[in-house]
Amino acid sequence: MAGAFAGSVGIGLPCSTKLSHTTSSRSSRFARVKMAVTLDEKKNFTLKKSEEAFNAAKELMPGGVNSPVRAFKSVGGQPIIIDSVKGSHMWDIDGNEYVDYVGSWGPAIIGHADDEVLAALAETMKKGTSFGAPCLLENVLAEMVISAVPSIEMVRFVNSGTEACMGVLRLARAFTGKEKLIKFEGCYHGHADPFLVKAGSGVATLGLPDSPGVPKAATYETLTAPFNDISAVESIFNANKGEIAAIILEPVVGNSGFIPPKPDFLNAIRKLTKENDALLIFDEVMTGFRLSYGGAQEYFGITPDLTTLGKIIGGGLPVGAYGGRREIMEMVAPAGPMYQAGTLSGNPLAMTAGIHTLKRLKEPGTYEYLDKITSELVEGLVAAGKKAGHAICGGYINGMFGFFFTDGPVHNFEDAKKSDTAKFGRFYRGMLEQGVYFAPSQFEAGFTSLAHTSEDIQHTIAAAEKVFKQI
Repeated sequence: MAGAFAGSVGIGLPCSTKLSHTTSSRSSRFARVKMAVTLDEKKNFTLKKSEEAFNAAKELMPGGVNSPVRAFKSVGGQPIIIDSVKGSHMWDIDGNEYVDYVGSWGPAIIGHADDEVLAALAETMKKGTSFGAPCLLENVLAEMVISAVPSIEMVRFVNSGTEACMGVLRLARAFTGKEKLIKFEGCYHGHADPFLVKAGSGVATLGLPDSPGVPKAATYETLTAPFNDISAVESIFNANKGEIAAIILEPVVGNSGFIPPKPDFLNAIRKLTKENDALLIFDEVMTGFRLSYGGAQEYFGITPDLTTLGKIIGGGLPVGAYGGRREIMEMVAPAGPMYQAGTLSGNPLAMTAGIHTLKRLKEPGTYEYLDKITSELVEGLVAAGKKAGHAICGGYINGMFGFFFTDGPVHNFEDAKKSDTAKFGRFYRGMLEQGVYFAPSQFEAGFTSLAHTSEDIQHTIAAAEKVFKQI
């Protein structure tokens, strides 16, 4: 379905269009975890233990967390401390149960703690957790990635999306002999210095335009444009002729909330890069294997020169990867002079979890099912919000979605910032009390999984209807 939008709700578009879907029964294949209680039966909601644990954590770790968005700074209230996860659900240390739409920020596309993945990991661990040397599992996952992702002819595994983006930028500069980079406002490509310019996501959540400690020299060659604005990109190329090494972008923005590209935007970007002898890099850390088995590039029918991956390809374990055309990748050491290395890169546990996750995603009906449940969720949320009198818009593509408290449309980060973030905070806290866990920031996409059920979706919509009336 390359080049077509699965989500006819769209960001800021009417939600009256009903999609037709190919349905498939997942009951025997995917774990079902039912809500233990209904909305009316729910026990008193308390976060006493989470509060105690978080207060202790603040004395041990900056802000009490190891990644800023987890601190609930943009939504207010008490951060929850998770005890366990299974399928589409999670439980905190106070015993509260939630339907989870974060999925560990994307990796849990087949559901948390999948039995087959856990069994495979247990077998792999018998041989050891890390070798610091080549293992056969690297070949297996590499072959799967190369066969799935159109742009990738060779791949290098690393340990995070940030590391993948650091490596791919160095590679693009090495291959082209040029230094300037175009990125888009609100797109996040990890916390490496060159990318922390109008980076959206956690930076936006904290209200920081950039990060202290990043020298001007590190970002001097980083040029920015609004997402979906092709004329702005043309102007940058015209003002920097022969100097731009690459454009990097999230083909569907997930770090300013969910923002899809306008029709022909990606085509126009691809054309511009070819005309200006620059590389096109798709950051598919979020969208890879989520919008389709071949990622956003397969879904939209646009093949970049280089691609970064993460999240799903590690099945919930730390992982990242970058890959692309063979002639470019052969510049990476030890095949070529562009140096990059990693102690735990290609470790057997991450490779095992990735292999078994991708096997499941390749089964027939996978993305049709994700489309079905995500459409039900987003259409239900938007309809409930509008019925309660709120300005709201939302969109989705298969297993990735988002919504904003504004009428829309939302085409870029500036549009996203028009959302009523105070209202989102109230909505977020209300939904937590009703047993629904969304990302604790207006500027983050949400994720569904194969483990989500129609019961999960109906519970979420019913909870939203109740909360919308309260806020």
